[in-house]
Amino acid sequence: MQTPVTEQVRVADAPSNNWVYRQLPRWGWPYAQLARWDRPIGWQLLLWPCWWSVMLAANAQSTDAPIQPVIIIWHLFLFMVGAIAMRGSGCTYNDLVDHDIDMKVARTRSRPLPSGRVSRTQAKAFMVIQALVGLIVLLQFNLFAIVLGICSLVVVVIYPFAKRFTDWPQFFLGLAFSWGALMGWAAAFGSLAAAAIVLYAGAVLWTIGYDTLYAHQDKEDDELIGVRSTARLFGDQTKAWLTGIYTATVLMMALSFWLANAAWPAFAGLAIAAAMLGRQIAIVDINDGEQCLALFKSNNRVGWVLFAGLIAGVAVNLM
Repeated sequence: MQTPVTEQVRVADAPSNNWVYRQLPRWGWPYAQLARWDRPIGWQLLLWPCWWSVMLAANAQSTDAPIQPVIIIWHLFLFMVGAIAMRGSGCTYNDLVDHDIDMKVARTRSRPLPSGRVSRTQAKAFMVIQALVGLIVLLQFNLFAIVLGICSLVVVVIYPFAKRFTDWPQFFLGLAFSWGALMGWAAAFGSLAAAAIVLYAGAVLWTIGYDTLYAHQDKEDDELIGVRSTARLFGDQTKAWLTGIYTATVLMMALSFWLANAAWPAFAGLAIAAAMLGRQIAIVDINDGEQCLALFKSNNRVGWVLFAGLIAGVAVNLM
């Protein structure tokens, strides 16, 4: 039986019924795959710290003065566009750095670069275009936020190389993916405060946790080619490590909410999110790659719950 065309040109771990393959012309598919448009979970997880920070700042503002809903909605929109653009640019950069490694890993060898469906020059040009979109978004904020956003490029550049020199590449991913926890506050106040910094620490820990689950999919291939990860480091003790990491995540977020004078719904949302994280630990089978991927993706729901709690917190503060 002949393999369907969509199976021949899609990556191994992306659904074939995604909108990318239904709406885009075929020449655009490899670029959409470089940007991971067919797997939105990445930009969603990148977005959550941004949106949490915007609403955490709104909680802080709503205790002293009326908030400006139009500005808040505008910031939420900008961060969504920025997350999609910068996640795409970052993934393209990561694929350029990991070109040789991806050819050796079963899950990644079908990506556009190792499969030869785009050249390195084409990938670099696409990366720059996406980065320019991110820059346009960044320039809509105040000067402090613009400078802070540019500073994030340091950890973004380092991250793809981290798996080569440390067992904690997920920590570097956390530093990059959680930067939005600082940005939302900075966009609102033109400065940073302890609440935003503690939220950032909590988001970094959360990222280490969920990406450890994700990394368990590749641990056998990673061991063969010498790629390091917390999944390999934690091994059979993954549940114990995740218990500590997720507990610290919840404690950091609770402290952040308290420092920002968030109202009780924010803490209620955090309690529900904590239960969801606890469920991940309770049921995970680190030798079941499909389940690890599903639990990784379930963190998008964790993000929604925390965001909803913070929105409700603003509403209560305004009563």
